[in-house]
Amino acid sequence: MASTAKLIATSAMLIGTLGLSACSGMSTRDRNTAVGAGVGAVAGSVLTNGSAVGTVGGAAVGGVIGNQVDKRH
Repeated sequence: MASTAKLIATSAMLIGTLGLSACSGMSTRDRNTAVGAGVGAVAGSVLTNGSAVGTVGGAAVGGVIGNQVDKRH
């Protein structure tokens, strides 16, 4: 059981590191969109008790909000 938890923790750290390195060439607006979609997906999942529709809806709304943050007029 301990080896499974260690494998999951290592995998999560590796995925997180690769995910962050993938954002290195993004513009600030693209990065805000990606972060907004991620936060929205988590929030949508939590608010709808893991519903797929809530997760996707949250990601869509979060992505739009992230895209509009710091938009110059």
